[in-house]
Amino acid sequence: MQNVIGEVLAGRRVASVSGGGRLDLTLDGPVTVRVAHEFRFAAPSFAAPAEVEHFFPALTVRPTATLLALVGRTVGSARVTPAGGLELDFTGGGALSVPPHAVLAPWSVVTPDGELCAALPGGEVSWAG
Repeated sequence: MQNVIGEVLAGRRVASVSGGGRLDLTLDGPVTVRVAHEFRFAAPSFAAPAEVEHFFPALTVRPTATLLALVGRTVGSARVTPAGGLELDFTGGGALSVPPHAVLAPWSVVTPDGELCAALPGGEVSWAG
């Protein structure tokens, strides 16, 4: 699964970032990465240690300037962690990390072919489509 998600997401440019009850990263293709639970974003930092922001979509996400700065950037690599989390690294720096959740489905990816890759409660990851 780790290699498959990397093939789907790596090299795609971020077209838009939106918030609300979840975070949506729309990539070219179009491919959408949806984050419905807590996540962390480590902003690129060239002069100091990276600044890490924590977000809780259940409290409503308003994309910060650092998240909005992803527009136009490219996903350098993507992987599903052994526990079922999602990690995205962006060219030029920055990393988004979504941990697994015991009760909720924390993230999903919808491809142009209508395929859906989703993290299920408890850390399992499933493809449907």
